[in-house]
Amino acid sequence: MLLLKVNHVVQVVAVTNFLGASESSLEALKTANLLKSLSVNALVLGAPGTGKKTLSHYILPDTPIFDAKNFDELLIAIASNSSIIINHIESSPNIQRLFDEAKRHGTRVIATCSDQFIHPLLEEVFPVQLILKPLSERAEDITLLQKCFVKEAEKTFGKNDAFELHNFEANISQNAISMRRQIFIAYLMSNIDENEIMSIMENFLEDKLGSNNDYRTFLPLYEVPLIRVGMRTFKSQLQLSDKLGLNRNTLRKKIAENREFGLDI
Repeated sequence: MLLLKVNHVVQVVAVTNFLGASESSLEALKTANLLKSLSVNALVLGAPGTGKKTLSHYILPDTPIFDAKNFDELLIAIASNSSIIINHIESSPNIQRLFDEAKRHGTRVIATCSDQFIHPLLEEVFPVQLILKPLSERAEDITLLQKCFVKEAEKTFGKNDAFELHNFEANISQNAISMRRQIFIAYLMSNIDENEIMSIMENFLEDKLGSNNDYRTFLPLYEVPLIRVGMRTFKSQLQLSDKLGLNRNTLRKKIAENREFGLDI
């Protein structure tokens, strides 16, 4: 078995658009281009948001993609296509049957799965395996993805020349998934007014009220961001308390009450 450990592969806007700034991303692209010209099965492993589906579709851009949990639909696809992409193969209720059908029909398979998934048939069925590392190990690609997602947000919501990622610390807890969501929210919030903010809060609170302590429970939604931004802007509790029109002891009390949200005296 040929095992290719690829460290830098990213998922971007279009599923066939593979981008990377790091040496190993370029190596992954080189390997993917090689697979385009071969008729071998390949498995792409990684955590959510690491670009498994993107890379798979880059290898076979004209090939239909099916989710492994849709078992009956997938069996029909295997029988009627010369090649297919199976997403989340670990979710299949009968992996042995899928592999048997692919072999019987001579169907080439590019599949994705979690990097934690283990199955005795994987090495036999997939002679080429690419392991995609999380964004936390691909620092060079984060900036590239940020720019890509900003452009996508501009296209989705309308061009905003003033939009920049100030004080931006990428949320890569779910790799490209969380970072893309973060940038879209940041872009949207850069154009939002007070009435829209209140409307968002109303929608958020709509089905959450009902206890006897709701005011205190949801007050941090207002206080915590106000204090965080205030501390970044004015640098000291003394200045912030003055700007907010609060007694300094009152401000310190509010910070202490909200320590669970990361505020610290």
